[in-house]
Amino acid sequence: MSESIGFIGLGIMGRGMAHNLLKAGFALRVWNRTAARMEPLVAAGASADRSPADVAAHSDVIITCVSDTPDVQAVILGDSGVIHGARPGALIIDMSTISPQATREMAQQLAGKGIHMLDAPVSGGSEGAAKGTLSIMTGGEADQFERAMPVFQAMGKAITHVGGHGDGQTVKLVNQVLVVVTMLAVGEGLLFARAGGLDLGKTLAAVSQGAAGSWMLSNRGPQVVERDWRPGFTIDLQQKDLRLVLEAADQMGIPLLATSLVFQLYRTLQQRGLGSEGNHALVKALENLSGLEIKS
Repeated sequence: MSESIGFIGLGIMGRGMAHNLLKAGFALRVWNRTAARMEPLVAAGASADRSPADVAAHSDVIITCVSDTPDVQAVILGDSGVIHGARPGALIIDMSTISPQATREMAQQLAGKGIHMLDAPVSGGSEGAAKGTLSIMTGGEADQFERAMPVFQAMGKAITHVGGHGDGQTVKLVNQVLVVVTMLAVGEGLLFARAGGLDLGKTLAAVSQGAAGSWMLSNRGPQVVERDWRPGFTIDLQQKDLRLVLEAADQMGIPLLATSLVFQLYRTLQQRGLGSEGNHALVKALENLSGLEIKS
């Protein structure tokens, strides 16, 4: 018999992930700070609970997918948090992107209550969440990773155990460095093509399958050309992740030149009220500098 699942956080990523758990046949209980977001899941067969602690009391495995480190700490350790409802032997899987150090501290605190934890942040955008094709990078105990595998397989395709507690979060930050610096390159390439008078659709077709090809180029390049700023991942959330990257880099004493530049460019877009647009709207900062608009 499969384990019962609790899911906390039904935002741009969480709602698709939770739907895929239902499709896979798991008994699912849900909670979200904005209660209205629970309604589509309840209509699809989930049960709504009153608090994270309530979810945990009725679940063997509790998944959290919320915005930032303080949010995870609140839903896991807060007054009505998971720690107050979870039974010894329960497994908490945090699929948010948060501080690796805070993750290690929470895992230690939960272990004192006999509760297991995995950090399992994801990549693949809202598309991957909806389709169940996310990349899942997991830190924690190997036996708990094996326990969680059926749950992960309902939500993702590339599922990797990368190390101990906090290591999943660190690998996710590696992912975010690669995503944003690649998007900067995509923007500069398209800006160069636009200034050179090229057909942008044909240019994308010509370069996307060669050495310059990437997920960001193939998935976000066409959106830029079509002026489609719907978010697979918002600028505001991307900035939160980059802040985590730069804080960790500062602690480690390493220079991240391009990542720092992207962080500052995103800040200019946030100042213009564009934080809810997709992270590919990074190109708008380049457009503002150049006076050109990237469109066919």
